[in-house]
Amino acid sequence: MVLDRARDRRCEACRNRPKVTLRVVDHPERLWPARLRWRMRGASLWPAFFALTAVDGALIALLPPYEGVPEGPIGGVLLAGFANLAVIAALAPAAGFALRRRRPDLPRVIANDYAGTALLLALSAALLAAGLAHLPAAGAERDDEAAVFDAVHGFVTGRAERWRDGLDRVDAVQLAPELYRACVPGDDPRRSLCLIVDTSRRPAGAVRDASMQPN
Repeated sequence: MVLDRARDRRCEACRNRPKVTLRVVDHPERLWPARLRWRMRGASLWPAFFALTAVDGALIALLPPYEGVPEGPIGGVLLAGFANLAVIAALAPAAGFALRRRRPDLPRVIANDYAGTALLLALSAALLAAGLAHLPAAGAERDDEAAVFDAVHGFVTGRAERWRDGLDRVDAVQLAPELYRACVPGDDPRRSLCLIVDTSRRPAGAVRDASMQPN
């Protein structure tokens, strides 16, 4: 009787024991949180691309790195966008490969992301440095343009009064360093008053060009 009661208690304990199910976790499922963590850490490239393209466009418009860059913010943004895309497509993979040689733990996509972001930042710094270096030349160019229009205005008001109405539409092109050809349009679009302006001295000198062909 005692043995029967003990056996009944053991059976009741077996029935009331919570069931534990062991499940094998698949390898991809174990890797998913780690991959997500890497993705979150390496998701800086495209946000940096859009932000730095806007910054670079403003730099190009305000501090042109060289003569002849597109004028205005739209032209600067377009030029910056093409340059940044070229950096991402051509240089980021090679830089990512070099980074992985130093950091083998980095996945390839994340290494490319880190390297591309660093390259975009380096390009922005280079544009800023080039713009500051070109600032004196840009200032001299603006001074030359002002001297050209002052010389044209003085020539027209002093010796060619009938061309005065075209002074607000003067078209000037640079022929050589400190030498410009400025044309004042008239009633006939095929004929203009054209002057050769020398800005090597102040005030700039202007002589009439025999040709009346507009620039």
